[in-house]
Amino acid sequence: MMRYLKLVMAAAATLSIAFFATAPQAQEDPGPAAYAQALKGKRVMLVPLAMGFDLAQGWSHYLKREVEAFGGTFETRDPNWSTEAGAQAITEAISSDTKPDVLIVHAPDLNSYSRLYKKAQAAGIYVILIDNPANYPADAFVGSDWDKLGQLEAQAAIKGCGPNSSKKIGLVQGDQVNASSLYQYAGIMKILDKNPDFKVVAKPDSNWDATNSRNVTTTMLQQNPDICSIIDFWDGDATGASAAIRDAKLQDKVFLVTTGGGEKAADCDNLENGTYGAVVMTELHHQSGDINAIIKFLLQSGQPAGTSKTFIYTLEKATTKADLKPDTCWDLKALQAEAAAK
Repeated sequence: MMRYLKLVMAAAATLSIAFFATAPQAQEDPGPAAYAQALKGKRVMLVPLAMGFDLAQGWSHYLKREVEAFGGTFETRDPNWSTEAGAQAITEAISSDTKPDVLIVHAPDLNSYSRLYKKAQAAGIYVILIDNPANYPADAFVGSDWDKLGQLEAQAAIKGCGPNSSKKIGLVQGDQVNASSLYQYAGIMKILDKNPDFKVVAKPDSNWDATNSRNVTTTMLQQNPDICSIIDFWDGDATGASAAIRDAKLQDKVFLVTTGGGEKAADCDNLENGTYGAVVMTELHHQSGDINAIIKFLLQSGQPAGTSKTFIYTLEKATTKADLKPDTCWDLKALQAEAAAK
C-alpha cells in the first residue's frame, strides 16, 4: 500500500512540473496600445450655432472630458448665431496648420455649409453633424429623428387636450430652413392627419427667439382663446410661449408641449412646476456619449474621411411630470461647478 501511495504522489508531482513548465506566459492585451496609438494627439473641434446655450455647453463639457482623457485636444468656435461667422470658423479650421482631425458641426440649415463639409473631408477631416441634419453625406449624423420627434409631440398634445376639448392646436415653429423645424412639422402633421378632429389653427415662426415666441403666441391666443394645446419647437423659445399663456391666464387650459436637451432648469424644473405639459427630450448626456463613440470609431477605422455615412438617432420619449425621476435630466450648473473646480 505504501509503495502504491508513493507511486501516485510521484506521478502527481511529475504532472504538476509538466503543467507549470508548459503554462502560457501572461499576455498583454493589445487593445489599449492600439487605442492609444490611434487617438493620442488627435484634434477635435466643435462648431455649434452658438456657445451661449445649454446644448452647446453640455456637448462641449462631455466631449472635452472624453477627448482629453484619450490624449487628444478639444476646442470650440463660437459663431454666436451667425451663419457667416460659422462658415468663417470652419474655413479657418480647414486651412489651419493645426487642422482638426474631426469637425463636429451643429448646422444652421440644410445647405449653408455643404461646400465646406466637402472641402473638410477632402482635407482628411471627418465631419460629424449633430442635432440638425443637412443635405450632405457627412461621415456621421448624431441627433434626433425629427420626424419621429414631431410625432411624439403631436401625440402628447392630443393626449393633453383630451377628447372633450376644442381640439384646436397651435404651432410655434422655428423657421423654414432649419431641418429640425421642417422635419418636426412633417412628423406633427402625420399624426394630425390620422386624427382629423384635431386642427392646427395657427403655425407662426419664432425664428428660435423667446421674445418672438411670446409675441406670436399672444396673437394666437387672442385669435383662438379656446386652443387646448400649443407645440413650441424648442424649449429655448417655449419660455416665451409659456409667458404668453400665463399673461392670458390660460395656464390650466393650454397644454404646452416642446422639445429640449433634457437640461434640469430648462426642462425638468418646468415640467415640475407645470410650465410645460410635456417635453420630448433628446437626453444630451446620452447623445454626447454617442458622439464620443463615433469619434473614437472613425479615428481607429483607418477609412478616409468622406467614405462613411452613419446615422445614430437618440432614443426619445414625451416626458411629463409623472415620468420625472432623479436622473431624468442633466444639470448644467453642476457641470459648470465641476469644470470650475478643476
